[in-house]
Amino acid sequence: MKQSYFPSAHSAKKPSPTALLPLPNQSFFKKMVAFAGPGYLVAVGYMDPGNWATNLAGGSKFGYTLLSVILISNLMAIVLQYLSIKLGVITGKDLAQACRDYYSKPISIFLWILAEIGIIACDIAEVIGSAIGLQLLFGLPLFAGVVLTACDVFLFLALQHKRTHYLQGVIAFFIALIILCFLIIILLAKPPLAAILHGLIPHKEILYNSEMLYLAVGILGATVMPHNLYLHSALVKKYHAGSDDQKAQAVQFNSFDLVSALTIAFFVNAAILITSAAVFYSRGLYHVAEIQDAYQLLTPLLNSNLASTAFAVALLISGQNSTITGTLAGQIIMEGFINIQFKPWMRRLIGRALAIIPAALSILYFGHHGLAQLLLASQIILSLQLPFAIFPLIHFTSDSSKMSSFCNAKSTMLLSLLIAFIITGLNIWLISSSLLN
Repeated sequence: MKQSYFPSAHSAKKPSPTALLPLPNQSFFKKMVAFAGPGYLVAVGYMDPGNWATNLAGGSKFGYTLLSVILISNLMAIVLQYLSIKLGVITGKDLAQACRDYYSKPISIFLWILAEIGIIACDIAEVIGSAIGLQLLFGLPLFAGVVLTACDVFLFLALQHKRTHYLQGVIAFFIALIILCFLIIILLAKPPLAAILHGLIPHKEILYNSEMLYLAVGILGATVMPHNLYLHSALVKKYHAGSDDQKAQAVQFNSFDLVSALTIAFFVNAAILITSAAVFYSRGLYHVAEIQDAYQLLTPLLNSNLASTAFAVALLISGQNSTITGTLAGQIIMEGFINIQFKPWMRRLIGRALAIIPAALSILYFGHHGLAQLLLASQIILSLQLPFAIFPLIHFTSDSSKMSSFCNAKSTMLLSLLIAFIITGLNIWLISSSLLN
């Protein structure tokens, strides 16, 4: 392995003006506001269209049973994103840079290729989700919608040229709209509270039912997304400058930001599955996996056009929201691993082209029915990529030569490893089950 180029956790550096560290005498609330932002940018990735496909399918087929998987996946995500915060704040490097600087070149290139595959899989979900949202709201043909999504690069570039708080403001506004849409749907669906609470308890049948396991791994891949680990560590690097006390404060308040953001993401993901279970599963409609079918059925089953409209609006917004953060993650991964900087419009068009081609071919060959399978497959691919981001993250944050006094406690390291092995084990189980069947 190569020599590490991580700065010492105790290196004497003067705080940079761009570090944006709050003043020590500020109130707790003002510090919360000062550090708010990165967690919500990351949380967008936990509410992308890929989540819709897995949660809709899980709710219609198995009722509320897979709610526990969403809850557990969200808790896993909090632990792993917390490690990303520590890595970025303490070392001043994101996960991609850390892999490039510490691992040998062949290993670094291998990890980069896997990370890029994950970005493409995520982008496919965003393309499909946005195209379906455009079709449902405006009647635009799916193929035209897929092609049109390439134009969102200009929206991103317009936002990117503004200051960061403009971008965060747009993201926050979109998240608020998504929450409002699902509050409307949940109020109309009136799901039973007892069934929801029972669904939050893990069921062992998830491990023995191959269809349930497939969806569970898809939910895990849609919830704990590998590119978010790279993104979060990069977003908090600006807090590296400063004393150890300032770094500890940055980790603490960024963790508060993370927990609040992922709590909202949990609500949205749970709301999708609860809606599917309450509206479809309860009426014996066990195979509503297509987003278009769900949209068409919501109005007659709930006797309200408002439910379908809110559903489509939330889908379109989630696709566009994820586009912004997916682009940021893509740039971070490419620049961090191979130290090549593309112009933002070029990086965006390359990524979009790699996502549009399989989505367009799927529409031409299978029609809209092939999109649900492509969405589910993209989330399985993301889950398969996870261990290759998680194990390096645990490795770096558990190394005292890089983290000094901020090195993971033994309990944190063991919990992180448990999560990593659970995810890896589920992936191996899924692959072996698929080969045997």
